[in-house]
Amino acid sequence: MDTIALVTGGNRGIGLEVCRQLAKQGHIVLLGSRDRAKGEEAARTLSGPGAKVIPRQVDITDPSSIIRLRAAIENEWGRLDVLVNNAGINFDYQQTTVNAELNDVRRTLETNLFGAWRMCQAFLPLIRKSQHGRIVNVSSEAGSFLAPQGMPERGGVLPAYCISKAALNAFTVKLATALKNTGILVNAVCPGFTASYPGTEAMGARPVAEGAASVVWAATLPDDGPTGGFFRDGKPLPW
Repeated sequence: MDTIALVTGGNRGIGLEVCRQLAKQGHIVLLGSRDRAKGEEAARTLSGPGAKVIPRQVDITDPSSIIRLRAAIENEWGRLDVLVNNAGINFDYQQTTVNAELNDVRRTLETNLFGAWRMCQAFLPLIRKSQHGRIVNVSSEAGSFLAPQGMPERGGVLPAYCISKAALNAFTVKLATALKNTGILVNAVCPGFTASYPGTEAMGARPVAEGAASVVWAATLPDDGPTGGFFRDGKPLPW
C-alpha cells in the first residue's frame, strides 16, 4: 500500500528536500505550499522515474485552506500516513526581546505554532485511519532551554522565533501524550543550521540534504520507534 505524506512549506529549502527524499523512497508526496504556482514549479523539479510528487496549495494560517486540502485528500485516498509540519517563518535577528514588535511576534506564533496545531487538528481524523501514522514538527534547538545553541545562548535576539519553537516543542510533547497507545508517533526534529540560503555554507551551514534526512528519519520511523521526543540526526536533543 502506498504511503501518503504531506509536507507543508515544501516548495523550497528543507521542505523541498524532504519531499525529494520521501519520493525517492517511494512515498506519494503531497508538496504543500502557500503559493500554488511556486508549489507547481517545485514539484516539476522533483519529477522523475518512480517519483510521485503532487503539488497542493495550503496556507496553514487559513483554516478554510486547510479544510479544502483535507477534503481533497480524504476524497482521493481516504487517509493520511505522514504529516510533516515544516512551514515556518521569521528568523528575527533584527529584534531583541525588550524591543520586539509584538504584532510580528503574534504573526510568527500564528505560523510556527498555531499553523502546526491547526494542521494536526484538521488531519488527525485521516491520520487515525493510517496503520503507521507519523507527525513530524520541524523545530529548532533555538527553542531549547538546554541545547548548546538554545535560548540562553542566543541572548536577547531571535525572540519571536525562539519562543515559537519552544512552544512548538511543548505542543509536540502534549500531542504525543494525547495520542499515546494509538500507534501514531509524534516527534519534533531540529534539522540544524542548513544551507537554505546563498552564502550560508561559508558560515558553517551543512548541506540541506543532511538536515532533511533528520526529518525523513522521523517521518519513516518503525512502529516501535520513539514518540514525544526532540531529535537531530536520529539522536535526542535536550528540551
